Amino acid sequence: MTESHPWRRYVALGDSFTEGIGDPEPASPGGHRGWADRVAEVLSAQADGDFAYANFAIRGRLIRQILDEQVEPALALKPDLITISAGGNDVIRPGTDPDVIAAQFDAGIAELKRDGATIVMFTGTDVGFSPVFRGIRGKVAIYNENIRAIAARHDCIVADQWGLSAIQDARMWAPDRLHLNALGHHEVARLVLAALNVPNDLQPNKPEPLPASSWRQARSEDLVWARQFFVPWVLRRVRHQSSGDGVSPKRPDAIPIGAHSPDLT
Repeated sequence: MTESHPWRRYVALGDSFTEGIGDPEPASPGGHRGWADRVAEVLSAQADGDFAYANFAIRGRLIRQILDEQVEPALALKPDLITISAGGNDVIRPGTDPDVIAAQFDAGIAELKRDGATIVMFTGTDVGFSPVFRGIRGKVAIYNENIRAIAARHDCIVADQWGLSAIQDARMWAPDRLHLNALGHHEVARLVLAALNVPNDLQPNKPEPLPASSWRQARSEDLVWARQFFVPWVLRRVRHQSSGDGVSPKRPDAIPIGAHSPDLT
């Protein structure tokens, strides 16, 4: 018999990564599942008593927005487990300073710790495998070192995506090359549960290696990607727009798994 974990109320904070973008599921609140839902499903199944889950994450949010908009509503729910992934959208923007981003994160974590909840933080993915983001690999690495220091300072748990080699594979990513697909979200769920030391039956996904592509085919795919995803992203930056404009949290209330918030339409 699996020993029950100690958590009864889990709240997830963040951006598209935690919202579950790239892992569409019409039956899930907000139309996306993602790693946080998958973690909550396992925790709910193993809970010795009532278990509730809320998810405030909204795509496109910068770290300042996440802290300003999500921390207080999250704390109001009195969670004993919090996951927070923030700063990714800041880090990928040209000219941003990973140390400045981390300083904001540090202050936010200090606030989240005030009621003694278990907090899980995330390092960024090792993007060396990605032609699109390989150029910011060093910047991500600096930010990760700051994340580790913050976690040590506030006694938080680190879910180490940098060391998660399973997602360093294009087959784990959605067509936009920015968000994980269902396979990738599944692997992150396994990572988080391992960080929490929660036994589970989730099995590792081992996709076959990508078939070799010719140079011409690869460049053609790059052009399609740029037209469908990169150009719209640049235009949103120029217009000071966000993919999360007008989007509400998919689970703003701490409710049992399988229940839909009455606030959602």
